[in-house]
Parts: sequence; structure tokens; C-alpha cells
Amino acid sequence: MKSPSWRIRTWSIRAKIITLVLPPLATLVVMWVFATSLTAGATAELLDSQEYSALSSKPSENVIVELQRERTLTQVYLATGRQEGRPETTALNAQRAKVDEVLSDFRRRAVDEKLQDAIPEGSRARLREVINQFDQLTASRNGISLGQIDRAEALNAYNRPIDSIYHWYDSLPGISNAELTRNALIVIGTSRGREQLAREDAIVNGVAAAGKFQKTENADLVAVIGARRQLYADATYDLPAGGRALWDPIVASDSYKRVLDLENKIMADGRPGGTLPVDVTAWRDAYDKLFAQLRSFDLGFGEVIVANAGPVAAGILLRVIGAGVLGLIAVVVSILLSIRIGRSLIRRLVGLRQDAQDLADNRLPAMVARLRHGDKIDVVASAPPLEYGADEIGKVGNAFSAVQRTAVQSAVHEAQLRQGLNEVFLNIARRSQTLLHRQLALLDRMERRATDPEELEDLFRVDHLATRMRRHAEDLVILAGAAPGRGWRNPVPMVDVIRGAVSEVEDYARVGFLALPEASLVGRAVADCIHLLAEVIENATAYSPPHTRVQISGQLVPNGYAIEIEDRGLGMAPDAIEDANLRLAQPPEFDPANSARLGLFVVALLAARHGVRVTLRASAYGGVTAVVLIPPHLISGATHELTAPTPAEEQQAARAAVLELEPADAIRPTIAEVAPTPVEYVVAPVAPPPPVPAPALPTQREPVEGVELTDDGLPRRRRQASLAPQLRERPEEERTVDGIPAAQFATTGVGGRSAEKTREMMTSLQAGFTRGRRDAEQIQDPNSPERDA
Repeated sequence: MKSPSWRIRTWSIRAKIITLVLPPLATLVVMWVFATSLTAGATAELLDSQEYSALSSKPSENVIVELQRERTLTQVYLATGRQEGRPETTALNAQRAKVDEVLSDFRRRAVDEKLQDAIPEGSRARLREVINQFDQLTASRNGISLGQIDRAEALNAYNRPIDSIYHWYDSLPGISNAELTRNALIVIGTSRGREQLAREDAIVNGVAAAGKFQKTENADLVAVIGARRQLYADATYDLPAGGRALWDPIVASDSYKRVLDLENKIMADGRPGGTLPVDVTAWRDAYDKLFAQLRSFDLGFGEVIVANAGPVAAGILLRVIGAGVLGLIAVVVSILLSIRIGRSLIRRLVGLRQDAQDLADNRLPAMVARLRHGDKIDVVASAPPLEYGADEIGKVGNAFSAVQRTAVQSAVHEAQLRQGLNEVFLNIARRSQTLLHRQLALLDRMERRATDPEELEDLFRVDHLATRMRRHAEDLVILAGAAPGRGWRNPVPMVDVIRGAVSEVEDYARVGFLALPEASLVGRAVADCIHLLAEVIENATAYSPPHTRVQISGQLVPNGYAIEIEDRGLGMAPDAIEDANLRLAQPPEFDPANSARLGLFVVALLAARHGVRVTLRASAYGGVTAVVLIPPHLISGATHELTAPTPAEEQQAARAAVLELEPADAIRPTIAEVAPTPVEYVVAPVAPPPPVPAPALPTQREPVEGVELTDDGLPRRRRQASLAPQLRERPEEERTVDGIPAAQFATTGVGGRSAEKTREMMTSLQAGFTRGRRDAEQIQDPNSPERDA
């Protein structure tokens, strides 16, 4: 496992400097954020408290008071018998309208988005419970009006929504100021005590209207009186000075004392089923006055809390502003200093790295490319010194400058050496080409003088080997960036170009032709196209079984002349085809280490030189089909596709095969031109035997009745034996060969040879080539060759 220090060494300069500066800056920012958040949190609490205090003060207070009044009127309404038209019923209906009004105002304020955002989720849930209790109040009212609910159940129906409001008060968040929080709890406690006093009033009025206590009303009244006294005792125990000034006058008032006396009498004399032991009129008078005083206390003490909250909020805001501004100034100054120093270091170091990287990735390769093209390079101008000051970074820059000059000088020397080697290879290749051309010319003369079939066969083999050697010598010329020595001035028929390419392939006998339209290739592209097609055809023959054939077809297309070369071998993987097509479309830089793909590289260079597109694709027969698309500007004289040759055309092709061609305007006749070719239709007069491999042939053939055999055991060809009956029945004087009467042609022949002599020579050639193919098929291993493209 690598140590952490080793991983740090792989970081960039910018990352290291940022890592060096970031921790102290981050610490300072965190401390500033922490100090600001402490004070800002208190400010947010104050702002939130303003939002929910707008609902928890007067709106909720109004709901509680109006519900208390409706609760009392409901107790009287139920005790008097629920008769319509009575004052109790009219008063209850009017009070219900007031309650509905304050409930509507509370609901509208409760759904405000600001209020919902200011309180936590727990408070929002309690607030929803308050709204639900308000909704249930409607059902309770209906039960009261129908007489389905007694006074005890009605009392609880109004107690539940009021209790839910106080539960919502308890869930509201406090603020960070302890004094304000304590005063708020005091107000909530005194408000709860006032609610207990209102419950006393409701029970007392109900009992007074009914004339006696029912069920547990006496016990409930005593419990409410005790709860009210305990709540006020707890809430007013630690009143602040402002609250004490408001509370003491209430305790000393006559109404407060009279209520206490009446409560004491109720608790002392009240009995279940008995009458109310106090005068209800005296109770109402004392209750109304005390209730008003208690409510004034709650509202007044609440205003004191709000008044005291102002200075607290101002102090909190001052702390927030002070901590925020001072901390922000410190953070900004630290960041500016760090950025200025860090950017200076980063700019210099990154600039040094970029200059060095630019030298390695751009300038040095560009100089090498220019040197390969023969351009002159000024080492000093191409490798200027790196100026980065006199400190340690500047010294590193000087060291890189020295390395840069050395690298440029090495590149210059390497390019010069490479150029020299290319010239050496080109010189050797040119010399080899000269010798091969002389050798081919000599062989041509010897072939024309030879009369012995076996000697002529050997000469043709040597001729074919020399032709292939010439193509391999041209590979060196192409790799050296030069053009082959041979060339043509005039356009050459495309069929001759393809035949010339086939003649440079070792296994030429397996190559067959399909339809080839009549068209000509411009002279400047003939040599390169022959070489290109020969490389592709040889690749097809090398990677297909020896008993299969390689088919060549062509057609005129809108984008030029398309030549398809199809083999029936094992094919190539899709990834390999894609990679080969990419190399053919964009020739890479030649790598001597990858000599196995030399043919592919040569094809790519030749195609790029003339704008020819070479594409490989999978064949339907399992092999590979190579499509060579020659652009229109290289094609001339395109007319129509060839059809099967007529007998007259066969004789003309046989005659052209033995005539001398002009070296400057036509392709030199090769073995593929003068020998019969195994194709769907052939240009020689004799069709070859089918290319089926035979393990062995007998030295002597059994004589066949009616067939005359030669010394080699082959059937002797009889002139016009395979012609149609119509041709055989034509009068002798009407028959012509290339416009020459047949009788004269049979006497004089072609090129000074008689027709019989020409026929015997062609028969001997066919016999020799048949034996050569048979011997090659017996010794050839189909798995031995390796693709070179």
C-alpha cells in the first residue's frame, strides 16, 4: 500500500498550494460562521416569535373569550329547557355568530405561509389539532340544539378546543433570552387560571338555571376552583416588578375577595343534588368584574413583555452585526492575501509546466514534422529560454531551458539521421527498381524468342517473380515518401489496370472477374492503383483456402469507379475490420516495429495520395470484401458494362495477347495477360479446368474415344470445335478474324506465326500452367500465411 506522502506527490501545484492555504482560511471562516450563527439564531427566533405572536396574542385570546361566553350561555340554555324565543336562546344564537366570526379570523391567520415557516413541525401539528377541534364544534352545537348532549358533555365540548389552544401555546419555541421566556410562561399560566375561572362561571350559571346540582357537577366545580387557585399561585409566585405592579391591585380588589368568599361557600355548602349555596346574581357581579381585571392583567403584562423585547432584540442585532462585520473583514483580508500570494506562485509554476508540456506535446513534434519535410530549423529561435525570475522557480526554468535546447538539438539530429536513412533506402530501392526493369525487359525478349513450352513456362515464372519483386521494391519507395519510377502518359483501360494488378499476385490463378464496365484510368494514377489493387488482391488470396476463388467486380457509381474484391476465407472480427478501416481512412505514422501491417500501411498511403477510398466489410460468404472507390477525376471514357465476349472478341483477345504493346501507352504484357485466366468469362480462347485440388494425378491418361491427346496427356484443342452450329455452317469466305479473311488468317497467323503454330504454343502454355497449379495445390499449406493488412 502506498503511503499518504507518496499520494500527495502526485497532486498538482495548484492543489498543493490550495491545500496549504485552505485549512487556516477554513478555520477562520468556520469560527466566523459559528459566532455569527449564535447571534443570528437569536435574531431568527425573535423574527419568528413576531410571526406566531400575531396569532397567539389577540386572535387566539378572542377565540378563547368568545368560546367561554358561548359555553356559559349553553349551560343556561340546556338548564332552561331549550325553548325557542326565550332570551337564553336568542343570546346563545348571537354568541355563536360572534364565535364563528373570531374562528374565521383565526383560521385565515393560521394558514399564512410565513406563520407556517416560523414555527417547527411540532407546533404546526398542534395548530392543525386546534383547527380540527374547531371543526368538531359544529357537530357539538347540533347535538346541543337537538337535546342529544347534556350539560356535562356540552361543557367538555367547549373545553376541548380551548385546551387545544393552550397545548399549541406549550409547543411554541422559546427564545434565547431567559427573562423573556419566563415572562411568556407567566402570561400563559395566568391565562390558564382565567380559563378555570370561566369554567366555574359556566357550571355555576348552569346549576343556578337548573335549580340544583346534577350528577358530578358539585365535584367538578370544586376541582375547577382548586385548579384555578393553584395556577394563579404558581404563575404569580415570581412575577417581575412590572407584572407585580399589575397583579397586586387585583388581589386587593373587592371583586377578587368576593369571588374567593363565594368559592369558599360553594365548596363548604354545596351538595350533589342540592341547590346552589350562593346567590347567582352576586356571583355574576363579582365574576364579571374579576374576569375583566384578570384579562386586563394578561394583556397588560403581555405588552410589558413586548416592550422589554425591543432592547433585547436591539442588543442581539448589534452583536450579530459586530461579529459578522469584524469576522467578515478578517476573513476577506486573509483570503485576499492568500489569493494574491497563491496566484503568483501558481501562475509561475503552472506557466513553467505549460511551457515544458508545450515543448513536449506541440513544438518538438511540430519541429520534427518540419524536419521530415526537409525544412530548416533554427535551434535558438525554436527553443527560446524560459524567463521566470532569479529565485528558485527561475533556476528551475533555466534548467528546463537547457533541457529544451538539448531536446531540440537531438530532434534535429534524429530527423537528419532519419532523412539520411530514407535517402539510403530510396537509393537502394531505385537501384533495385532499375535492375528489375532491366530484368523484366530481358525476360520479355527471351519469352518472345522461346519456342520450347517448358522453357517458356520457366521464363514466365521468373517473369512473375520479378514482377512481384518490383512491387516489393516499390514499397520501400512509398515508405520513403517518393513515387514509383514507372508511369503512363495516356489513360489505361480499367480492365488492363486490374489485370496488371492480378499479374503481381502469387496465386493469380485463383482470381476471377465478374462484370467490369468500360472505363479508363488517367495515366498518373495507373502505377499506384496497380500497386494498391495488387496488395489488396494478394491479401485476399493469402487469407482464403486454396480451393476457393477471389472474385473481382466493378461498377460505375456516382462517386467514381467502385472495384469489389471478395474472398471466401475465415473473415475478420468486427473490431479488426473497424480498426483496419480507420487506418485506411487516416494513414498513421509508419512504425517499423509494426511491420506485420506493412501492406495495410502502403495501401493507406497510396489511397491518400490520389483520394481513393478503401473500405473493408464482412462478406456474405464468410470472408472479407474490399471496396476500392476511385474518384471521378481519375476516371475517363466510362461508357457501359461489359457483357460476355463473343467468339470474335475471344479471337481478338487471343490475338492481342501475343502482340507487342507500346511500353509508354499500355501495360506490359505479363503472364496473366498471355495465359488463360479462370474466370466466369475469359479473354483467352481456351477455358481452364475447374480449380478443384487433386491429391495426385496419374502420369498417363486412359485414351478417350474420339478425343486426341497431347504428349502431356491433355486433350488436344480443335479449332472452332466448341462454336455454335450456325458459325460452323457459315461459308468459309464469310468468316473473318479482326477484319482479315479466315483463310488468309489461317495461313499468315498473327505476328508472322501461322495459326497452327500459335494454337500449339497456347496449348503448351495451358498444359504448363495446369501442372504448376496442381503442384502448388499439393504442397501449399492453407494455414501458413499471415495477413499483412
